[in-house]
Amino acid sequence: MSEHPYRINVHDLMHRPGQMRELELDFEIPSDLGESIVRVNKGTVLELDLRLESVHEGILATADLFTKASGECSRCLDPLNIPLEVDFQELFAYSFTNEDEFVVQDEQIDLEQAIRDAVVLSLPYHPLCSTDCLGLCPECGVKLADNPQHAHEKAIDSRWSALEGFSKKEE
Repeated sequence: MSEHPYRINVHDLMHRPGQMRELELDFEIPSDLGESIVRVNKGTVLELDLRLESVHEGILATADLFTKASGECSRCLDPLNIPLEVDFQELFAYSFTNEDEFVVQDEQIDLEQAIRDAVVLSLPYHPLCSTDCLGLCPECGVKLADNPQHAHEKAIDSRWSALEGFSKKEE
């Protein structure tokens, strides 16, 4: 595996508007993408269909990205594997005119931030194992899908707790 799998050499495209190159890359990501309940873990294979086009301002990178995210259901905490298909398009400028721009450096473009942004923004905020997931019992933590008839004794309203002593005396 390359030390910098996100870096692509673009020497053959620089300052040649109209030139294009297509690449298919598969590599293991060197660090996690995302930090929430769902993320793409380090070592997960990322498939990248990349199209690089030379334009007057720089190199236009258009990509379709395929990978798998893992995490847990936000209701029942079961493990999840979520296939991700993400696309993005970014211009890597020859000159640095804005802090937010991507730039061509040393005849290379670095796709790491563009890929990270695209993947993290596509991760589900509240992932579910199924749309009808019942989740866990809020009192005892039992998985409700395994025991749909699960119930607890009705809690006594705390405003009536003083009267609870009378019923115990009668018994």
